[in-house]
Amino acid sequence: MARIICITNQKGGVGKTTTAVNLASCMAAIEKKTLLVDMDPQGNSTSGVGLDKNECDPNIYNVIMGDADVLGAIRPTELKKLFCVPSNGQLTGAEVELVGLEERETRLKKALSAVEKDFDFILIDCPPSLGFLTLNALVAADSVLIPVQSEYYALEGLSSLMETVERVRESLNPRLEIEGALLTMHDSRTRLASQVSEEVRKFFGEKVYNTVIPRNVQLSESPSFGKPIILYDIRSSGAQAYLNLTKEIVRH
Repeated sequence: MARIICITNQKGGVGKTTTAVNLASCMAAIEKKTLLVDMDPQGNSTSGVGLDKNECDPNIYNVIMGDADVLGAIRPTELKKLFCVPSNGQLTGAEVELVGLEERETRLKKALSAVEKDFDFILIDCPPSLGFLTLNALVAADSVLIPVQSEYYALEGLSSLMETVERVRESLNPRLEIEGALLTMHDSRTRLASQVSEEVRKFFGEKVYNTVIPRNVQLSESPSFGKPIILYDIRSSGAQAYLNLTKEIVRH
């Protein structure tokens, strides 16, 4: 059975999609069969693994709305062990459309139950909000990975996220736990990064990963080529950091 990890933070620009794409790719690279589910209407995880989001039909929107089977939406990628359920702008309407539907919070969970036995890991990339799409991901997941940018206001909004996780645990998914907090865009040369790291470790305690994702030019460039970092430049500090994170999570 797959370990299902939801990658979320309602703040945008914290390295959420970068983490989803590169963690999924590194898991595939170490021979873990991995499914990346793009629950963000921007579709950046989809294009980040080399798929054309505008030519993906059916996609996660069709699956969530009950118009397609998840098996028919799964696409292969350049990495033999990595597969993706794509997303695109169609998903934007789902937040509104789900309001009036039955079992609106459990649709992703039901869809993934058909394929979770076929994968070692399922990673879900969420939109930067705490709406129905993220709620579906939290209900489907075993755990939550929270990327935290090493910048001012890093902890802003995390209390709301933790409250949401607690409410989901109490009412919809009692098995949900915090997988870990990941420091991203970290520049160890600055005093600010050290201060943020201290604050995050105070907030999350032992749940903060030992691995820290550095600021890295190659990590920023690789999405424009539709490649995960290990296919774009495996020798880069960004690639090595995500490989280390992968080993840390697999060992957990």
